[in-house]
Amino acid sequence: MTISDRWLLPDGMDEVLPPQALRMESLRRTLLDTYYRWGYDMVVPPPVEFLDSLLTGTGTDLDLQTFKLTDQMTGRMMGISADVTPQVARMDAHSLRREGPVRLCYCAHVLRAQADEHQGGRSPVQVGLELFGHAGIDADVEIIQLVLTSLSVAGANNIHLAIGHIGIYRALMEAAGLDASLRHQLFEAIERKALEDIDGLVDAGVDDASLAGMLKALPRLHGGAEVIDQARELFTGAPAPVMAALDYLAQLHSRLIASHGNVALYFDLAELRGYQYHTGMVFAAYVQGYGQALAKGGRYDGTGGAFGRPRPATGCSMDLKLLASLENSEPPVDGILAPSLDDPTLQQAVQALRAEGERVVQALPGQDAWTGHRCHRELVVDGGQWQVRPLANNG
Repeated sequence: MTISDRWLLPDGMDEVLPPQALRMESLRRTLLDTYYRWGYDMVVPPPVEFLDSLLTGTGTDLDLQTFKLTDQMTGRMMGISADVTPQVARMDAHSLRREGPVRLCYCAHVLRAQADEHQGGRSPVQVGLELFGHAGIDADVEIIQLVLTSLSVAGANNIHLAIGHIGIYRALMEAAGLDASLRHQLFEAIERKALEDIDGLVDAGVDDASLAGMLKALPRLHGGAEVIDQARELFTGAPAPVMAALDYLAQLHSRLIASHGNVALYFDLAELRGYQYHTGMVFAAYVQGYGQALAKGGRYDGTGGAFGRPRPATGCSMDLKLLASLENSEPPVDGILAPSLDDPTLQQAVQALRAEGERVVQALPGQDAWTGHRCHRELVVDGGQWQVRPLANNG
C-alpha cells in the first residue's frame, strides 16, 4: 500500500465526520430516552462471543454474515456480533431470567462480512428493541408503534410499513409435504417473485388441487388491507394456522390504523425475510428516497430455548447511521469564543458557562481563524468583568 491510498477503507466500511457524528449522538440519546419512557431497560452486549452461543437458533443467514476468529486464550471459535438480537435473547433467557414481560433496548456497533441487502452497510450502529414474555398482539403493536415513533423522531415523513406473516407460508408448506429439494426451489422462487417458476414447481410437486391453488396464489397476494379479505376467500379450507394468521393481520391493521392513520400499510403474504429465524408477523419500514428498509423486525418466539428458557419474543432493529441521515440540517451556531489568556477570572467565567451547558471554545496561542467552531458570541471584558457579547462575524 502506498502513501496515496493508505486512507482507503474496506468496502462497506465508513467513517462518520462532523456534523453527522453529532447528529447521530443526539439522535441516539433521544431514542434511548424515548425507549426508557416506554419502560425499556438498556443493555450493552459484548462485541464478541463464542460462536456456539452467538449463532444459536439464528439459521444460516447470520452465520454467513459473521466474522469469525479464534480465541487465543481457549482455542475456541468466536464471532464478532453481526446482529444484536440473538445476544439480547441470551441475556433474557440466561443472564436476567426475569418473570413476565421484559423490555430491553440497545445501541451497539455490529460488523458484517457482507453488506445487508435489506438494510445496507457492513458496519451499522444497530439500535433495537426486544420485548420478551408476551405472545399476544399487544406486544407486536407496541414494537411497531415504537418503530414509527423512532422514525418520526429522526425526521421521517411518508412512512410505508410492509407487513407479512411467516406462519402462512410455513403452514401451507407443511401441508404440502414437499421434499427438501423442491421446498428449497420453491422458497427461492417465491423470494424472487418468479410467478411462472412458482406455478411450475407447484404443479410438479403438489397433487392436492386446492392446496396447489393456495400456494400459487400466495405470492400474488400483496397490496392494501383488501389483500387479507382476498386471502380469506382463496384460502377456504386451508390449515387452521393460515386462517389464524389472517385474523391476526386484520387485527393488526385495525390497531395501526387507529394509532397511526397517516402511515401507509402494505401487506405481502409471501414475505419470507428472516424465515429461518422469525415465527410469525414480520415487518419492514420504508421512507421515500431510501432503497432499503430503515427498520425491520417481527416475532421470533422460542429463541431462548437454546439457553434453557424458551420465551415469546418480538422486536426490531434499525441502523442509527441511516436514521441520522434523514435530516441533513447543520448543527446550530450557538457557541461562545473565549480568548487565549492565562487569566484566572477568564477561566472561572469559562467554567461557569460550561457548567450551565454552554459550548465555549477557547482559543489556542496564535489562533486567529474561527471557521468551523460554530460560535456566534464571544467573551469580552466589560467594566472589569467577563461578559458574553454577540460576535460580529460568526464562525
